[in-house]
Amino acid sequence: MRASRLVQGGGAVLLAALCGAAAAAAPDAAAVKHGEEVYGRCIGCHAIEQNRTGPAHCGLFGRKAGTAPGYTNYSAAMKNSGIVWNEASLSKFLADPMNTVQGTTMTYLGVTDAKERADLVAYLKQATQPGKACQPAK
Repeated sequence: MRASRLVQGGGAVLLAALCGAAAAAAPDAAAVKHGEEVYGRCIGCHAIEQNRTGPAHCGLFGRKAGTAPGYTNYSAAMKNSGIVWNEASLSKFLADPMNTVQGTTMTYLGVTDAKERADLVAYLKQATQPGKACQPAK
């Protein structure tokens, strides 16, 4: 009997730890909202679901740089960069695009403020989920 109480107590601790980890992994709504505001700086050239001067961002995470569907204006530097977009690679690129991918035709100076950049990445991670948040170009 005593062993089962210990297991039950351990299970409760494990459940609490898992719930805490899930909450920690969930994006902060205020950060995502702020990231959407930061994305306003990008909309002159980019959109989530359509190509503009720059490529659409739908399906961004996990995609190899230089391969957005239907977008043909990539620089050779971007196509040959070897980057696969994830939180870390996107944050590095957004901090200093022209030095991260030397020869890119994206002339934006970047998002130098680390908090703004993290919020932007959090927003993009949600807003660019194909089939869930956006419909990718074909």
